[in-house]
Amino acid sequence: MPMDPSRVALVGSGFLPARGSWMLDLVVLAMVLVVVVLSWSLYLVRYQQNYQLHKRIQLTLGIVLLIAVTAFEIDMRFITDWRSLAEPSPYFSREGWSLAWGALLIHLACALPTTLLWIAVIVAALRHFPSPPSPSPHSLTHRRWGKIAAIGMYATAVTGWIFYYLAFVAS
Repeated sequence: MPMDPSRVALVGSGFLPARGSWMLDLVVLAMVLVVVVLSWSLYLVRYQQNYQLHKRIQLTLGIVLLIAVTAFEIDMRFITDWRSLAEPSPYFSREGWSLAWGALLIHLACALPTTLLWIAVIVAALRHFPSPPSPSPHSLTHRRWGKIAAIGMYATAVTGWIFYYLAFVAS
């Protein structure tokens, strides 16, 4: 089914050499930055014991991701007809199961629990760590769940990139 001509002006084209919308391209590149900043934050806390900077980075990442995911969801649901953009892909089909749909499901299976886990880890840290942050009885729990949340964020990024390739790059 071709894209509704009234929506073409709203979709536009992205800035990467692919079929993704501007918002899809922005999120794909932003996730590279998120992975780098997350890794730096984990390095700071683990190897330099810089708890205050780790806290600031994590709170900033959390707020930025909340805003970005909200804008992304609004764009995907109400502005961009991403299915039409994915139609030229040999890995996408509107009618039934396809590799791109499978990749999207795996991505969502990573992204949704990771979002909830990040919120829980941040809220628990704000409630249980002293200010300024320093090691406390909550440290072991925070470290365990923080590692799981970080792995979830890395998995969310990688599976998102795989879906983007399958749906919007492959021809």
